[in-house]
Amino acid sequence: MVGGVDLRATKRVRGETDVGSDHYGSRRKEAQMLRLKNKIFWIAFPLTVTAVSILGVNHIRRQAGPRPPSAAASEDATGPQGAAVTTPSPLPPPSQVAVIPAHTEIEVRLDQSIATNRVTSGDPFYATVANPVVVGGQTVIPRGAPVKGRIVSVREAGSLKGVAEVRLALDSVEVEGNYYDLHSSSFTRLGHNHKKHNWELIGGGGAGGALLGALAGGGKGVLIGAPIGAGAGTAGAAATGKKEIVIPAETAMTFQILEPVEVHL
Repeated sequence: MVGGVDLRATKRVRGETDVGSDHYGSRRKEAQMLRLKNKIFWIAFPLTVTAVSILGVNHIRRQAGPRPPSAAASEDATGPQGAAVTTPSPLPPPSQVAVIPAHTEIEVRLDQSIATNRVTSGDPFYATVANPVVVGGQTVIPRGAPVKGRIVSVREAGSLKGVAEVRLALDSVEVEGNYYDLHSSSFTRLGHNHKKHNWELIGGGGAGGALLGALAGGGKGVLIGAPIGAGAGTAGAAATGKKEIVIPAETAMTFQILEPVEVHL
């Protein structure tokens, strides 16, 4: 004991204090290490998850194979902000124009029959191109092209006089879905002149009546029978002398184009 102080008690208290401070320091270090481990975990965990995800996506892509061209093309067609990029469509090649000169002949075949007693002026008719129209070595109107025409005029045959007549002309032709107007010459068909045939019927009837009258009553019978026979011949001529024109289907007709026609090829 020195100066009333117990040295042993003082050493014991100091020793206990040193032990307590060492224990506190070790716990403090453990706490610091725990916090460091937590920081490392929360930094490494997202990186690990990201890496695993990337590896998984690459594995799936390798198993699925290459993307179809349409998908790649659709992605290439989008701009940097997702906006669609419009690709201009190619321009169609310029169309060529062929000019059919005036006075070019075009031959057609009727698709229907035409009779003077069954048509009127202005009625349409339909035909087909029989031979191709060639300009400069190039076919401008192919064979089989549809053609539309019209009845320009028609006249029926009379019973005792008047000859049947019909005139036709072309109005348009269709080439590959396009219609082109035509101004053509007319095709005319005339009926037969039946005057001679009628006179034979009338004269023959008069002679026959005179003969019958002579046999029945001599000279007086001739005078009576001749007019009667002539009347009968006239009636026969009226009944049989009317000759209409009938143009059957598949009849070939040739027209001339009177004005130039531009055809797009």
